[in-house]
Amino acid sequence: MEIIAIKGQPKEQSGKQAAKQIRNSGMVPAVMYKSGGGEAVQFSANPAEFRHLVYSAKFKLAEVELNGQKHRCILKDIQFHPVTEEVRHIDLLELVPGVAFKAVVPLRFSGQAPGVKAGGKFLPTLRKINILTTPEKVVDEVVADISTMELGDTIRVRDINLQDGVRITNNGAIPIASIEVPRALRGK
Repeated sequence: MEIIAIKGQPKEQSGKQAAKQIRNSGMVPAVMYKSGGGEAVQFSANPAEFRHLVYSAKFKLAEVELNGQKHRCILKDIQFHPVTEEVRHIDLLELVPGVAFKAVVPLRFSGQAPGVKAGGKFLPTLRKINILTTPEKVVDEVVADISTMELGDTIRVRDINLQDGVRITNNGAIPIASIEVPRALRGK
């Protein structure tokens, strides 16, 4: 799992005026919440340090350094400027060992489907999946095996095999991919 290092400066004041001053100085205001409750920590950081965390299709962890302490976090929410699309505000969730948290991770497909080899078209319908896990068992992606899919088959959320300690929170009946039968083979 990839970890992005971020150096933050504690924020003394809160509110719109303080956030505006931070943005005018070229920094991004951020809040770090604790999973399982607790006091939120407000800080600011250079927007370049968030680049690899925000502009990535992969699920990554952030290691925020504040006052000499390191906090392992995940990205929970982000606000962009409506015109320039620059980062305006970031919410992070600090991971506490043993405390379960929700995350959205990419869904990847593995294997060769016999239905595709027979001329079918593979149609993925879901790109990300919701999971519930602890920091010790966190995964950076969920992999669905499609090696048994024939023409016309559909694979659903309930068909995904996961490691212990990771649970999918999506409805099990939701289709994640299918193999479409081409028009040339439908009449047979």
